[in-house]
Amino acid sequence: MLLQPKKTKYTKHRKGRLPKLEFRSNKLRFGIFGLKALESGSISAKQIEAARQAITRKIKRNGRVWIRIFPDLPVTSKPIESRMGKGKGGVDHWVARIGGGTVLFEIDGVSEKLAIAAFQTGAAKLPIKTTIIT
Repeated sequence: MLLQPKKTKYTKHRKGRLPKLEFRSNKLRFGIFGLKALESGSISAKQIEAARQAITRKIKRNGRVWIRIFPDLPVTSKPIESRMGKGKGGVDHWVARIGGGTVLFEIDGVSEKLAIAAFQTGAAKLPIKTTIIT
C-alpha cells in the first residue's frame, strides 16, 4: 500500500523550492543504522515503498525498519493530448520533499553487515545520493 495523506485541507499545492540542507531530522532517533540523504530532491510514494520492500526482504523480516519521511505533497498532471488552459490537472501522485542530510530509513535488531547490504539495495531504488550512518 502506497503512502499518502488520509485527508488534506487543499487538494492541489504549488511546487515550491527544495530545502538545501535539513537540520531537524538529520540524526538517528529510533534505530542503530540509518540511510541519510546527501542531496535534496523529491521522492515519490512508489519509490519509498520500493525501497522499504527491498530493505525488509534483505533483512528477511528480522529487526525493525522505520520510515522517517512521508509523501505529503501532491503532484498534478494533465491528461495526455489535452489542450492548453482549462486549469490545473488532477492529483497524479504524492511526493516527499527531501533536504540534504535527512534520515530516510532506520534499522534496528540486525547485524551491521546485513544492515549495510539492506541499505545498499534500498538506496538503489531512490533517485538521490545517500549514505549509511550509525
